[in-house]
Amino acid sequence: MEERFLIAMFFKREQPKAPRIGEQIEQLSAAGFQTRSSHRGTVVLKGGFAALLRENAEGAAAVAESGLAVGEEIAVLTDLGFQKIFLTPHGRRMPALSEHLTGLHGFVESIQLALGQTRFYNDGLGTTNEKHIYDRVEGRDHGQPARPWEKTKV
Repeated sequence: MEERFLIAMFFKREQPKAPRIGEQIEQLSAAGFQTRSSHRGTVVLKGGFAALLRENAEGAAAVAESGLAVGEEIAVLTDLGFQKIFLTPHGRRMPALSEHLTGLHGFVESIQLALGQTRFYNDGLGTTNEKHIYDRVEGRDHGQPARPWEKTKV
């Protein structure tokens, strides 16, 4: 009987408390980040870079997008295949320089560290992005592409 009690006591662990987005934003402010509310979520700023945080299903903060702070907008890293650029929601394009990529990578890592989020190996290899505009095949995503040997009827 005593042995079962010791084994049960050994394996009993308290569940970690899941952080809430409000607490995490306070942690970011304490870590030196500027934070402000937006209609899309919470914007976090530091060193010319910005990130948009939104609440995920567990009630914690998740980075929705990150990039250069350009006025009130966040210029998101975009891959053109031959060049990486920063693209604002209103269409302004800026070339992504090595200093930008290094700074953005460090900025995102510091946010993840301050939020206590899991960092993945492939993210540690360099700056990653979700937006690729390098496929120049016109009409590829709009049904069956026209075949050059077939004549279109007029």
